[in-house]
Amino acid sequence: MWVFFPASQTLQPPSSFPAHFNYSTRNYQKLPIRFLALKPSVSTTKGIGDKNKLIQYLCKQGNLKEALKLLPHEPNPTQLTYELLILSCIRHDSLSDGLVVNRHLVDDGLDQDPFLATKLINMYSELESIDDARKVFDKTTKRTIYVWNAIFRALTLAGHGIEVFDLYRQMNRVGIPSDRFTHTFVLKACVASECSVSLLQKGKEIHAHILRHGFEACVHAMTTLVDMYARFGCVSYASSVFGEMPTRNVVSWSAMIACFAKNERPFEALELFREMIAETDDSFPNSVTMVSALQACGALVALEQGKLIHGFILRRGLDSILPVMSALLTMYARCGKLELGQRVFHRMDKRDVVSWNSLISSYGIHGYGKKAIQVFKDMISHGVSPNHISFISVLGACCHAGLVLEGKMLFDSMVREHGMYPSMEHYACLVDLLGRANQLDEAAKVIEDMRIEPGPKVWGALLGSCRIHCNVELAERACKRLFELEPRNPGNYVLLADIYAEAEMWDEVKRVKQLLEARNLQKVPGCSWIEVRKKVYSFMCVDEFNPQNEQAHALLVKLSTEMKDRGYVPQTHIVLYDLEEEEKERVLLGHSEKLAVAFGLINTNHSETIRISKNLRLCEDCHSVTKFISKFANREIVVRDVNRFHHFQDGVCSCGDYW
Repeated sequence: MWVFFPASQTLQPPSSFPAHFNYSTRNYQKLPIRFLALKPSVSTTKGIGDKNKLIQYLCKQGNLKEALKLLPHEPNPTQLTYELLILSCIRHDSLSDGLVVNRHLVDDGLDQDPFLATKLINMYSELESIDDARKVFDKTTKRTIYVWNAIFRALTLAGHGIEVFDLYRQMNRVGIPSDRFTHTFVLKACVASECSVSLLQKGKEIHAHILRHGFEACVHAMTTLVDMYARFGCVSYASSVFGEMPTRNVVSWSAMIACFAKNERPFEALELFREMIAETDDSFPNSVTMVSALQACGALVALEQGKLIHGFILRRGLDSILPVMSALLTMYARCGKLELGQRVFHRMDKRDVVSWNSLISSYGIHGYGKKAIQVFKDMISHGVSPNHISFISVLGACCHAGLVLEGKMLFDSMVREHGMYPSMEHYACLVDLLGRANQLDEAAKVIEDMRIEPGPKVWGALLGSCRIHCNVELAERACKRLFELEPRNPGNYVLLADIYAEAEMWDEVKRVKQLLEARNLQKVPGCSWIEVRKKVYSFMCVDEFNPQNEQAHALLVKLSTEMKDRGYVPQTHIVLYDLEEEEKERVLLGHSEKLAVAFGLINTNHSETIRISKNLRLCEDCHSVTKFISKFANREIVVRDVNRFHHFQDGVCSCGDYW
């Protein structure tokens, strides 16, 4: 049965359809009787008009399946129709539907449309099918800058940085001029793969391209350049680029602050943060800025600065952002105020695995291993699955507390209960756990039985344990591999020299020091920070021309004399120089953490806790001296070294001399 209409009447689709309506031809019988047709003919379809608008409408309503059913019945799909279909595939996270759209697009002869090629490449990138993205790019003959940028972005997100540079050279050869997005994507490719010198060199080449083609005023490209140099640890380059930027936005400031914070320059990070607040009117710090600033406060044990930033977070309404609150929790814990970190955690409306990891790690660095394990179990009972960082945090907590059995059980549970294979960091934690407990043979056996090739972190953990227990044989074995894996790391040479010195093998000490000199390597100088009246002070070593250091050193000399009368014996064996005993004692008194403690005694009230941060491991002599001072001066002293927290009070340290 057919329905006939007057010649003057043209059937048009309604301007708006019910959202639930199914537009497949088999459901036309649901229309009122005056529109009834069991099967529309070709002429009827033509009369209705093209189905592009129907397909587009269905896509906008989220009805991708029905839109795809209509697609074969539209002989001339438009560019907009395909664009909306592609976007719908991304929205539905459906690679299979994306492949269907791609096939139709090729059949309709639109595969050489550069606009649609760009959309397809972006779609495959979002759906994590980089091979299909490559195929689209390879088959596209007319490649506009947008097509090139799309493949650069896709490859960068997939971690194929080297391939981006190969294509970038190809693009330059065919004469396609770059735009600001090109430079941004190619610079990001520098850090998409493993950080290597070759990729840093590529980044420098792109930097030169930016300058030659006049893009130095492009804030996006220059900000990405700052981030690229930061990822490679080239802080001076990043700072230079930032300083020369004619205009800066909140992202630029945040990138430079993060650069300082992540490259062990927390003092500069806080200085720049203060400068940002003072100089910018409309570029208020955002959540990313807050995270970096809090990290810097934690690194410096700048509690008062951290509290000021906490107030800023509350005023700006950033306290609902999970990364900010996790960073705040960590900041309080790293400033020695674990109870404030706990309070932040318990007041969080939502918690993700990062929040739980922050609390586990916080208990760990303070030496509360059993509490860290309990929080780890609580996280699982709350339905939050642990990730790799969770296990690093809880295993680290076991290391600091000497919980060997518990740590081994947790390590074994990774595969058995969570289907997670240990990474290099997890093996390093296990080796450290066993080594610290003087189970060095078992630690060495773990390395022998590893399912992956042991890296510097694993061998470094063994070497650190050998330093604690003065095991020369295993230390030499570990250093043999470390010198091959990271020949430019001076810390390994210094640790070996320390072990030789402990064993009174002075010829070997001399040999290692000669190696350092021959390879033009220098020991990382010890540096300590202390916050006094909301200002952070740093100490490196004795500087006779610095009145601040001179006053602190004079107090240390006086305290040393008093402590000797009460049983203190300077541990001069840790001084790796051929000097007289008296001179070695003078060197020990110049250690940065001792100067910071003395400065705190001079410049703080008797009731105040002295809080200090150090960039290296606390040495045995400084540990002993700080215990004495906490008792004689009746002061609470908190020192955070590179490994953990030490709470000194009444001559006792919270670590129990196990660190």
